[in-house]
Amino acid sequence: MVGSELLANLRAEGLEATRLIRGREAQANEILWDPEEGQLDADQLEGFDAVVHLAGANIAAGRWNAERRARIRDSRVKGTKLLCERLASCRNPPAVLISASGVGVYPSCRDGKTRDEDSSLGQGFLADTVRDWEGATEPLAGGSTRLVKLRIGMVLSPKGGALRKMLTPFRLGLGGRFGDGKQVISWISIRDLVACIRFIIKTEQLSGTVNAVSPNPVSNAEFTKALGKALGRPTFMAVPAFMLSLIFGQMGRELLLSGQRVKPARLEESGYQFQHPELEAALRDLLSL
Repeated sequence: MVGSELLANLRAEGLEATRLIRGREAQANEILWDPEEGQLDADQLEGFDAVVHLAGANIAAGRWNAERRARIRDSRVKGTKLLCERLASCRNPPAVLISASGVGVYPSCRDGKTRDEDSSLGQGFLADTVRDWEGATEPLAGGSTRLVKLRIGMVLSPKGGALRKMLTPFRLGLGGRFGDGKQVISWISIRDLVACIRFIIKTEQLSGTVNAVSPNPVSNAEFTKALGKALGRPTFMAVPAFMLSLIFGQMGRELLLSGQRVKPARLEESGYQFQHPELEAALRDLLSL
């Protein structure tokens, strides 16, 4: 979802963009890779100005059994390690690599604290996965390529992700909070995520960890109310916490009933201006697409 939006944005301005693809024959402006098989030709990576790495299995596609946990982790760690190893071997490496990561690395919001890029890290499957994911960029450490680990919050787009899944039940008047609704959602609109990636590519002083979230996180209850208002539908329903935990197990507890209160300190310090800093305005704009 994010890659498609970024690609369209770049090409709309006449910029040359090449995709990493797998599972079929590469066409023009495409490079074939297979992280499972270690397939990626370093020679084809020569000469690019920037590389943006967004690949990873959907963390919300189903209950986290052992097989799915391995797929979520391996799809991130193996792909990142392979890409960074190949970039490190380039004679003419890119000036910057932006490697996606997630705010799930931070501790739960239940302690009332706000996290920035210098905060300590949390515990659990998501936090451990992000640690390993970011650690897989080690082959580029100390090299000439500027490395940015972009910790992304919940991305809002009517074309995919969590928001798209919510639209049908909310339009039917079946939307509601999860559990007590106090868990915090650190979110970002798809337009801001694409814009901040473009901003980071151009902003040479940005490196290391960067949080890609709106400056105004909201509780699950506030999000529910705002989405219902944007759609003109009631939001009286609620899904009990025990039911989410029973149905989704660890995924329900970490992804739906927990949350992180995160601020984009480094983006704001660098002068990035959010297009959608407030949730209600973001939803109205996105749902008009």
